[in-house]
Amino acid sequence: MSDGIGKVGIIGAGQMGCGIAHVSALAGFQVTLYDVSQERAAAGKEKVAATLDRQLVSQKISEAEKAEALARITPAADPAAFSGLDLVIEAATEEETVKRKIYREICPHLDEATILATNTSSISITRLAAATDRPERFMGIHFMNPVPVMKLVELVRGIATGDQTFEASKAFVQKLDKTITVSEDFPAFIVNRILLPMINEAIYTLYEGVGSVESIDTAMKLGANHPMGPLQLADFIGLDTCLSIMQVLHDGLADSKYRPCPLLVKYVEAGWLGRKAGRGFYDYRGETPVPTR
Repeated sequence: MSDGIGKVGIIGAGQMGCGIAHVSALAGFQVTLYDVSQERAAAGKEKVAATLDRQLVSQKISEAEKAEALARITPAADPAAFSGLDLVIEAATEEETVKRKIYREICPHLDEATILATNTSSISITRLAAATDRPERFMGIHFMNPVPVMKLVELVRGIATGDQTFEASKAFVQKLDKTITVSEDFPAFIVNRILLPMINEAIYTLYEGVGSVESIDTAMKLGANHPMGPLQLADFIGLDTCLSIMQVLHDGLADSKYRPCPLLVKYVEAGWLGRKAGRGFYDYRGETPVPTR
């Protein structure tokens, strides 16, 4: 396998973890998909099977490719499963305390040469690396959602990341047929540094009564040629994730322009987290999404 990476571990069988498992297995890597329980890890493999089915229906892959990819994925709930892997990618929730706890639990099970990467969309790679036993073999590999569809991967080095780690990570991502952009280790990197303040501004536009949900999304789709309106996109990303990225930007750059909109905070407090919760800026519980404001 490319540059010594053949066996890949993924921590977290949520949307991102399953997406990374999907593209890795399809590219020929052996994948260990890890979560807190065997049931959740197995459910993650089922999710990958469903997305592979969609690619099969649209004739992007063959029946044989689907079967081979699924055969390469092993669900696991025991950290001992990380022994003998070349690369482990953490794709847990976007909370630093959670990520640090995971590193404490899994680092003792990793081989000395194993590269540990994070799929964080905003948190300092240098700071996360310092919470591990391998800062020079720690890397930010940030995939975009949904992983099987989106071509871009942001590679982010921490201050201690070694050249070998960077080159091996780069070779791995290239093998997935993704396009790489390299970002410096600053809050939210490139994509979210630009995208999330735009979404936050759209929420302020709603909050201040400048336009309705529908008029804001229509304006950006037809006036700026965006494939999806910013409020619809916020619901897709998850309003809790949007809020946490804005908080990272606000805390890390200490600039009032990154202050999360109070309306975003209110929606998150209400548990209206977007599509995954059934309600956000749109209500998804009926046949077609209806604006909630």
